[in-house]
Order: sequence, then C-alpha cells, then structure tokens
Amino acid sequence: MGSRRKGRVLAFQALFSWDLNPQTPEEIAAFPWIDDDMRERYEQETLDFARFIVLGTIENLASIDECISGHLEHWDLKRIGKIDLAILRMSAYALKFQQDIPATVTIDEAVDIAKIYGSDESYRFINGVLDGILKSHHEKR
Repeated sequence: MGSRRKGRVLAFQALFSWDLNPQTPEEIAAFPWIDDDMRERYEQETLDFARFIVLGTIENLASIDECISGHLEHWDLKRIGKIDLAILRMSAYALKFQQDIPATVTIDEAVDIAKIYGSDESYRFINGVLDGILKSHHEKR
C-alpha cells in the first residue's frame, strides 16, 4: 500500500473517530489510537498527509457537508453511515481544495477504501455522490 493510500486510510479513521467522539482537530490529527510501535511503521510523509487531510476537512466541514448534501438524492446527511460519511468528507475536501490531486485518483481511492471498510453497497453510493460533486465543481469553473 502506497504512502498516500495509507495517509488516506489514517485520515478516514481519524474522521470516523472524530464524528463518534469529538475532540479538537489537533487532538484527533495526532492519531491517539496509534501506539508507538505502529507509529514507527508509518513514514513521516504519510502521517503529515493524513494530518493535512484531517485538519483541512474539519476546518472546512460546513462547506463540505453542504456540498455532500447537495448531491444526495432522497437522503439526509444524518442518515449516511459514519464510515461512508467519513470517506465522503475527506474525498469531498480533496475534490474541492486539493487541486493538485487528480479527481479520478481521489474518487478511485474513496471507492477502494469503501470496498474495504464500508458495506457491500458503500462504494457505489460514494462513487455516485463524488461523481456528482466533481461534475458540479467543474461546471462552476
């Protein structure tokens, strides 16, 4: 697994944890569930990338949630499972604010993470929402 993929997984885990047990952004971006042995297995670049995603997502949460909500058909944000929501939030953040990362990479990574951690249908749902966000984001340019 590549460094950026590991960073995205860590970011997803942090956002999932933060949604269940709110902490300050700095506390959750320190990845408190990772013990010292596990932390040593991560490259600093991976931890920094994950921290960047977590802090950026939380900082821009209102606009990210509004963006996601605008692409839900017959759904409310509160009805989305916490795993799917964490994946959607970090991916919507990337689509909106990380212009240096190709949108296809962001969506592919989100779908792959959803296939591992989400329900059987999560990846389809996430792909559809992110595709809608991508299309509307390009239309605004």
